[in-house]
Amino acid sequence: MSIEKVDRRHQHRKYFKADSTDIDGVEYMFDVVVVGSGFAGSVLAERLSNVLRKRVLIIEKRPPHIGGNSYDYYNEEGLLVHKYGPHVFRTNSKEVFEYLSKFTEWIPYQHKVLANINGTKVPVPFNLNSLYKLFPAETARSLELKLVKHFGYGTRIPILKLKKVADELGDKDLKSLANFVYEKVYLNYTLKQWEESPEELIGGVLDRVPVVLSRDNRYFNDKYQAMPKYGYTTLFYKMLLNPNIKILLNTDYKEVLEVDIDTGEVSLFGKPWKGILIYTGPIDYFFDYEFGELPYRSLEFKFETL
Repeated sequence: MSIEKVDRRHQHRKYFKADSTDIDGVEYMFDVVVVGSGFAGSVLAERLSNVLRKRVLIIEKRPPHIGGNSYDYYNEEGLLVHKYGPHVFRTNSKEVFEYLSKFTEWIPYQHKVLANINGTKVPVPFNLNSLYKLFPAETARSLELKLVKHFGYGTRIPILKLKKVADELGDKDLKSLANFVYEKVYLNYTLKQWEESPEELIGGVLDRVPVVLSRDNRYFNDKYQAMPKYGYTTLFYKMLLNPNIKILLNTDYKEVLEVDIDTGEVSLFGKPWKGILIYTGPIDYFFDYEFGELPYRSLEFKFETL
């Protein structure tokens, strides 16, 4: 089996000579080094090894697993847990879906979210069903007609665009609705998640959760939506099951790989190396925080079985 967890104390013996730590010739052992074993790194490693017959070394910093942030595992109760938060697979690409289907069966799944607004649970993204749940039928109908008239049925409208257009139109009803949705759905969540107001976020971030002028309660509208039947980790293992792929876990790539940014020269395990380096980790770390740390934000997950 080519997928191996390697103890760094024995890494040279593991990969090069069973009876020696001599690593002369290491530059010929791997054509490609991939840093990171998430989707980007794993797919590239699989394609390079199976299509181009390249010998690939994957270096993964996390100690117990491959898969990056998509890693999942079965807990003591037999439940499949997404360690770094829920990951719902979705794509509009038939090619991508068929490619991944070589490594997994699928469970059809469409993600739906409810938010508690003024004591009423309504779909998010905010849509026409949300509108009718929160406002009297006559008011909701009037607002629906105005929204469809100005934007079109089925349109997905960024909340800041809705506010801007409502102001430009001078329609007090649409302005009131836009401000209501902004305050109840976007403002506090955005402040909590990003510590910035919606207006301060980098363009495009807020557009991921638009106001939807339809009765589609799905969080995503991609053509293909599903979950790997046996989890993401199993998918990654099958993807990387190739004798030309070796994996080094629990290893910061800088412990075994040196990159001279100015000259482009690379050494692997202390020896000059002329292969291809693919880096999929945090870009600020690659450049040794030369321009400071990027403001990555995440959540702290606490798991409890009920």
